[in-house]
Amino acid sequence: MKMETVRKYALSLGEVTEAPHHAYSSFRVRGKIFVTVPPKEETIHVFVEEADREQALALYPEWAQKLIWGGKVRGLRITLAPAAAAAVKALVGKAYDTQAGKR
Repeated sequence: MKMETVRKYALSLGEVTEAPHHAYSSFRVRGKIFVTVPPKEETIHVFVEEADREQALALYPEWAQKLIWGGKVRGLRITLAPAAAAAVKALVGKAYDTQAGKR
């Protein structure tokens, strides 16, 4: 999967913007981050709920890892090159839904 595919999909979701987040890029819905992108754009960090994270870790161990953020597991680190586009889009969508629902 390519970063441009992730970017195009994320930006197609309602009210999403792309903005800097320290040295990273981020996708946000109403200011709330649901994906961050490290500078090399080889991986993405997707902030999904625990059940979605655990399912992805079981199904996709070749490209999904736990994301430790602030000393806690917060989501998934996805290595883009081997990742299945449909699965990544589904995970990005779940992270979006989680943040879009928070007001």
